[in-house]
Amino acid sequence: MTQTQKILVTGATGTVGRQVVAELLARGHAVRALTRDPAKAGLPAEVEVVRGDLTEPDGLVPALEGVTGLHLITFGGPYFAPLETGPRILEAARAAGVRRVTVLHGGGPSLLEDAVRADDGVDWTVVMPVEFMANALEWAEGIVASDEVREPFVSRLSAMVHEGDIGAVAAVALTEEGHGGQEYVITGPEVLTVSDKVAAIAAARGRAVSLVELTEEEAVAQWRAAGHPEDVIGFLLEAYGNTPEVGRTVVDTVEKITGRPARTFAQWAEEHASAFTAEGAAGTA
Repeated sequence: MTQTQKILVTGATGTVGRQVVAELLARGHAVRALTRDPAKAGLPAEVEVVRGDLTEPDGLVPALEGVTGLHLITFGGPYFAPLETGPRILEAARAAGVRRVTVLHGGGPSLLEDAVRADDGVDWTVVMPVEFMANALEWAEGIVASDEVREPFVSRLSAMVHEGDIGAVAAVALTEEGHGGQEYVITGPEVLTVSDKVAAIAAARGRAVSLVELTEEEAVAQWRAAGHPEDVIGFLLEAYGNTPEVGRTVVDTVEKITGRPARTFAQWAEEHASAFTAEGAAGTA
């Protein structure tokens, strides 16, 4: 029987953080969740929710008490700025007796991730997912309103990953031996085009969805209208127009680490079908 451990999860209310929390609970571990606003956390009742901010590492000392594992994100503050407090966070973690640390790779250079990789006082694991299946929720409004998805580069390929599988890999690395010093690229079980994703959503919601291919200029105008800053727009153009090989190549990390196959996009679409229907959207309004 697995010994119960207490894990501190930062970014616990985010897309991946919630899945790390859920997987740890399912495995019988105690979870302490760090958030800037505990009243809005909306986490399961058995989770110990504490107030804290990674930009203020001195305040993490109470949250780290009795913790054996720590899940970190690489950004913090109100504007998702890259964290510069990595060394101090790791110092506090070592002093508290934390044995294992996972860090969710943010897709670019990170002072926090560099600090984790350089630390020989803990068993660290870098979790490197490709595109999240949850990104498809960005299409929900257009699908509900007009039964269509408007996207550029519709033939682009993605080995997108279920966010629950990211959480599962992190949970194993946080609670089991043998994952120290490892970098885990995490993908789904298949490579998909935008058309494949739209078809899966249509099947899950039981109603057709049209795919409208945009030119680059039309896509940029759409993203600007949605309020995306220019650096994000530039990233999207590069990521979609010239997807790196790692983002479109399936690897078996999920099965190797968790012992079960990675979940498909069709499964994800079934789980989230209500988000793409008028009834479901009304229920969450």
